[in-house]
Amino acid sequence: MTNAVASVREGSHPDFCPPVEEGVTLVFEDEAGETVSLEFLGIVILEGREYGFFFPVDDDHPALSSGEVIVLEVLETDDEGIPEEFELVEDETLVERAYGKFQDATEGLYQFA
Repeated sequence: MTNAVASVREGSHPDFCPPVEEGVTLVFEDEAGETVSLEFLGIVILEGREYGFFFPVDDDHPALSSGEVIVLEVLETDDEGIPEEFELVEDETLVERAYGKFQDATEGLYQFA
């Protein structure tokens, strides 16, 4: 994928929802029961669908550092609109379009390599 370096996390783009605080890490479990910790970078809306952007975190890559960005589509939200279910976006064209929108929406917030 691509890389993003964290800085101040605020957003004013109408199609961008930033994290409520820096370094928010969520644990995801796949269908095989494997877990992965991901730092939440924000959500963008593209053509009426929501896409979450995450950075995998581990001992070598802690939250608030930089590296590969993973794009997950929001499949389900709770009654308050908080995402509850995500799916990995595998369509590379869609990933590039969503990531481009993320870059536009977060211009000045992240440095992209």
